[in-house]
Amino acid sequence: MAKSRCHKCEEKCGKGKAHPDVIRTLEAGYRDLVLSDSKSLLKKYLTKEVFDKLKIKKTSFGSTLMDCVQSGFANHDSGIGVYAADPECYHLFADLFDPLINEYHGGFKKSDQHPPMDFGDLNAFGNLDPKGEYVVSTRIRCCRSIEGYPFNPNLTEAQYCEIENKMMDIFSTFPCELSGSYFPLKGMTKEVQNQLIDDHFLFKEGDRFLQTANACRYWPAGRGIFHNADKTFLVWVNEEDHLRIISLQQGGDLGQVYNRFVSAVEEMQKKLTFMRDKRFGYLTFCPTNLGTTIRASVHIKVPKLSANMKRFEELAGQYNLQVRGTRGEHSQAEGGIYDVSNKRRLGLTEFQSIKEMYEGIQEIIKLEKMAKYTFMILVGNWAWFLKKFAA
Repeated sequence: MAKSRCHKCEEKCGKGKAHPDVIRTLEAGYRDLVLSDSKSLLKKYLTKEVFDKLKIKKTSFGSTLMDCVQSGFANHDSGIGVYAADPECYHLFADLFDPLINEYHGGFKKSDQHPPMDFGDLNAFGNLDPKGEYVVSTRIRCCRSIEGYPFNPNLTEAQYCEIENKMMDIFSTFPCELSGSYFPLKGMTKEVQNQLIDDHFLFKEGDRFLQTANACRYWPAGRGIFHNADKTFLVWVNEEDHLRIISLQQGGDLGQVYNRFVSAVEEMQKKLTFMRDKRFGYLTFCPTNLGTTIRASVHIKVPKLSANMKRFEELAGQYNLQVRGTRGEHSQAEGGIYDVSNKRRLGLTEFQSIKEMYEGIQEIIKLEKMAKYTFMILVGNWAWFLKKFAA
């Protein structure tokens, strides 16, 4: 697959230089950002010196600084505000990406390198909640970018469809547990759409952060969802990244979810070359997903701990976990159910990422039990407490 280059800009400006119109747009957006009350990492690290150094640069895919920061310019309430428009951006615009990545991932210096892929002992994890009192469901997902293509802002409609066709061929070869059906978003019937909504599998066009990052062009061309017959394995095609690979099931059996996840990733690696950088590991559209790209999460009910959300979030942070609403980032909790996942993805192995989540959730469940027992003692229900303690 040949790279899509910006030949017009090369003719007008010289290879590797942004068009004057792009630079003027960048300068206007930068002025607004500086004057705003934004708390984003974009504003923190895009200093005047860095801005002036990077504003004229362009990758061989045709990406400029504007392609990386346009979402943060449009949304001053962003937490990050930066996306990589193609794999080269992480190095060409390193003066912006490096300090941002270092802060978000809790320390990742220029001299640091992400370790080789290592899934470790597949039998190391059991059921987080055998009695089903707290964990509603468990999932592991990772992002993958296919070698030779830019990321969303510079993908053409033909490239979106090319990736989709490539994946449809691969889906047809999956072995038993992984085999299933692919559902393209384009031309999807109302019946199929409603079923995918009921299954909570259907992804929608991106939120305003992705919209303004140019991540939703040509929607819904080239987008779709694959799931296996048991509905415990999914692949999202051309959502935020080229691929989102997801293993999930009801309850807390992380061991089963992890084994299926590893099997799926290894199966796909036989047929595709994924972008992997010596320093950053697997490359993704959003810098928060670099490295393993793994987000291992549970939907969990912990009413005592979540009664004080600030304290709950601080507690989760102590175990390098992140608390989100039921439907993930920028959503609210529904029915008291929270999405809790590992935060660190860069600088540790796949096994270590899962282990960090596993041990953190175990501790959160222990603390919820303690809080529940303490409450029952305070209200004088000694019989309940002694019964639970004896059990």
